[in-house]
Amino acid sequence: MSISTKDADVSLVIFDCDGVLIDSEIISAKMLVAELEKLGLPIDLDYVTRHFLGRSYPTVMQQIRTEFGIALPPTFEDSYRENLLAAFRNELRIMPHVRHVLENIGVPFCIATSSSPRRAAMSLDLVGLSGLVEGRVFTSTMVARGKPAPDLFLFAANKMEVDPARTLVIEDSLTGIRAGLAAGMTVWRFVGGSHLGPETPQEPDDAIPHSRLVTFETFFQTAPTLRKDHAR
Repeated sequence: MSISTKDADVSLVIFDCDGVLIDSEIISAKMLVAELEKLGLPIDLDYVTRHFLGRSYPTVMQQIRTEFGIALPPTFEDSYRENLLAAFRNELRIMPHVRHVLENIGVPFCIATSSSPRRAAMSLDLVGLSGLVEGRVFTSTMVARGKPAPDLFLFAANKMEVDPARTLVIEDSLTGIRAGLAAGMTVWRFVGGSHLGPETPQEPDDAIPHSRLVTFETFFQTAPTLRKDHAR
């Protein structure tokens, strides 16, 4: 595990998107369960959360093929993606207090997500965050290996011209936590999404974050020097 960086030493904050900035993971999980059920593959939300959370769509589909020996029809991906985006238009919400944090953070920040560029752009637009993050959204399509490999976080830090050791990652998934730790960054686990919660079980030994964040309302209480009006 990397050594925790004090908030006064943080020069960059990297936010995951799904399940951190936007309350999307429960929508995605329910949609995937429903679509797979149509193919006669019964899996539950707990299975999706444990095995697929934080991974890219191609990785999830490959795991389904390998584990269950199922041949997904050619139309599955398009059907799933379109149904999911339709659900987002009706149900997607920004995480409480996220806008306040992004508007008042005093160090550079960016987004590093396993979502496709189209899904990330649409999601951020739906919740009104596009203007705040323009030009600072990095997706797994930009690197050779997605999370839990450190590639995406290292790529984002490089683009933002900040040392990984001075970078704070906010993640919700075990996959993302592993990626952040592998990148040598300080990692906080956000458990305030609808798919997790304060009672989320202890993380396994290879995915223990440096801290947990239950709500963005306490972000600047936890790291006061990251607020823009704090004298650094």
